Amino acid sequence: MKPIIGIVAKHYKTSGKRLETFIRDEVEQAIFDNGGIAIGILPPNKDKIVARDNWQDQLTTTEKHNFYDQIALCDGILLQGGGFVDEYECFIAKYCYEYDIPILGICAGKHNMVRAVGGKIGTLPNNKHNKEEQYVHSIKISKDSYAYKLIGSEEIMVNSRHKRYSLDTGPLKITAQAIDGVDEIVEDKHKTFYVGVQFHPESLYKIDENMNAIFKNFLSVCIENKKSNSMKS
Repeated sequence: MKPIIGIVAKHYKTSGKRLETFIRDEVEQAIFDNGGIAIGILPPNKDKIVARDNWQDQLTTTEKHNFYDQIALCDGILLQGGGFVDEYECFIAKYCYEYDIPILGICAGKHNMVRAVGGKIGTLPNNKHNKEEQYVHSIKISKDSYAYKLIGSEEIMVNSRHKRYSLDTGPLKITAQAIDGVDEIVEDKHKTFYVGVQFHPESLYKIDENMNAIFKNFLSVCIENKKSNSMKS
């Protein structure tokens, strides 16, 4: 019984400035390598609407139902990182929050999870976009957090490819921080799985047990969700 994980595709511009959608190979491979099935959650239109703080739901009824039907196929949802952030990512995150569907957000995906519940995102004064470095800094994880249960360590090393951070996380709790105070993990322990990470575990999971534990335990929650839904039906 394999959990089905819907990876939300993101818009990006090609060299010809044409908008396309993409799913990172590292992200989908992390799902497959940990025993899940990865499928794409595709945007219902070709237009890109940038997600900002105080975002407004601009989807049509038909577009919403296209997302509902895609999400219904899944046992969990994953929001990717990436420079472009689409309004529909916030819509999906809010839907998962309201209906307690397991969701994992990575970097920009985490930011959209924060925005979805009314939080605010700021830009760092110092560039944290150390794209080429495997490990950049350590983070400290609260021992009483869901994140600690996932990873099992109070301090771990992470990569760092971000330029933004949370100014206000709304109802979410910050459960891991870097030494400069930047939030590295946010969560809502009252939900089955609503966890966003600032770093990119998909780039390290093959060599780092702490990073793989995030995917492994996310999938474990999703398979329990699948079993629960099967019993209800």
